[in-house]
Amino acid sequence: MKTKDSVYRRHRFPPIIIQHAVWLYYRFCLSYRDIEDLLAERGIVVSYETIRRWCNKFGPGYANRLRRQAGRCGDTWFVDEVFVRIGDERHYLYRAVDQDGDTLDILVQKRRNKQAATRFFRKLLKGQSVPPRRLITDKLKSYSAAHREVLPSVVHSTKQYENNRAEVSHEPTRQRERQVRRFKSSGQAQRFLAVQGVVLNLFRLGRHTIRAIHYRAFRGRAFEAWREATCVQ
Repeated sequence: MKTKDSVYRRHRFPPIIIQHAVWLYYRFCLSYRDIEDLLAERGIVVSYETIRRWCNKFGPGYANRLRRQAGRCGDTWFVDEVFVRIGDERHYLYRAVDQDGDTLDILVQKRRNKQAATRFFRKLLKGQSVPPRRLITDKLKSYSAAHREVLPSVVHSTKQYENNRAEVSHEPTRQRERQVRRFKSSGQAQRFLAVQGVVLNLFRLGRHTIRAIHYRAFRGRAFEAWREATCVQ
């Protein structure tokens, strides 16, 4: 098991500051310079370049530990793709969410064809370990072809409007894409969005659907899970 000493060895700043900066970056639509200013207001002087290195180094590790803590997600997978501009090229972001709206996985690819869909389904299956009960996509033919090859025993639905849950899940990506003025590379987009999805799963509590006292209790549990994943208590 990772310990605070092993995770943050040779870092000058305390772990609580590092994990807080990383949390701000992935939880909210903030730039590194925004976070630099927020920390400076609290008397913590750190450059935005240092914050960038913290996010790149610690973000994936935090996300992996959060995935292990969360365990299996839902048994209905909603899959959709959306194009993203990376440099001057069009890429496609494949995303799968479950019936609760939690992101299962994402994959940035250059093509939108059977090979791309098959690759994403295999990645999903590897990450979740077991196939879903139902698979819901739009009517794109490459999904049907990939479904027959990878998940032939799973019920596949392409009914109109049924996949709205997956389509809505792209909104945080669009917000970040505008904020950073497009992703600089497919690797950068893959790394950031993979971590962002896990962090948003943890703190997406549906405040408008529950009483305030329950929301605060769920939020407290989310912070406990975050502190455990970041080895900061």
